[in-house]
Amino acid sequence: MNAAWGMMLERDIIVLNLTESHKTVKNIKERKSFTVSIADANHVKEADYFGVVSANTMKDKFAKSGLTATKSDFIDAPIINEFPICMECEFIEYQDNEYGCGVVGKICNVTADESILKDGNVDISLLNAIAFDPYTHRYYKIGERVGEAFKDGLDLK
Repeated sequence: MNAAWGMMLERDIIVLNLTESHKTVKNIKERKSFTVSIADANHVKEADYFGVVSANTMKDKFAKSGLTATKSDFIDAPIINEFPICMECEFIEYQDNEYGCGVVGKICNVTADESILKDGNVDISLLNAIAFDPYTHRYYKIGERVGEAFKDGLDLK
């Protein structure tokens, strides 16, 4: 699926705001694991397709996308081969209370395509990741660095 809402809760904990009506949530609960692949600008059409078509009604959704997957060596979930980075996660819990955020997982491995690495680390400027703008319903490419976290604001201290 294509998830619009998610975040890092801690360095190795990820939260996805997903409702239980998604087939993905059912699969996550059954398999006790999931992957989060970051789509790039070259795969906007496929990523959007994952969001507009439900696996609850279309059984061959992934095959129709034209993308391919490989099973993770660490968890019981697929890695989308064409997306440049993937976080492989162990399922921790599903929160469904009034302020619950949905799926919570622990990142146990990260795979990244060589094309987005610089000196052995992920270089976000090479990633060409896309982000969803909920106000305009458009996707935007992320990549330009505009500052240094935990440093730039120190000038105002």
